[in-house]
Amino acid sequence: MSTIQYVTKETLEQMKVELQRMKSVERPAASRAIAEAREKGDLKENAEYDAAKEAQGLLEAKIASMEGALANVRVLDESSIDTSKVSILTKVTLTNLSTKKQVTYQIVSEKEADLKAGKISVTSPIGKGILGKTVGETAEVLAPAGTLRFKIEDITA
Repeated sequence: MSTIQYVTKETLEQMKVELQRMKSVERPAASRAIAEAREKGDLKENAEYDAAKEAQGLLEAKIASMEGALANVRVLDESSIDTSKVSILTKVTLTNLSTKKQVTYQIVSEKEADLKAGKISVTSPIGKGILGKTVGETAEVLAPAGTLRFKIEDITA
């Protein structure tokens, strides 16, 4: 499952900081919790020890997952964005043809998606539906609520 993830330089830095925090702060804390629980007696009947070992296992899985994600990250250069068509990191102004409501979204990677900030994932139904479209084109998007039709009004960097 080594899919390439496209992220901005800022997101890459956030991922590195998070990985460093897990390794330098959370990993030693998990080891200390195991050591403290081990001192409390018989390991066969020690629920605290079992819980600490399980928490350590989950932390190690998160670290491995983050390392795997970092190995497959490609940094996008925001200065070289092609605004002739909808692509990742472009800002797109859309008009919903059924409601005539206009919205602007930035197309981003899954890791950076935040609908409240107007950032939608390139893998979301709308993101997939408008990818590659040019200004003036109509996109039909298959969403859980049914088929939505959007007109591409503007594309900016």
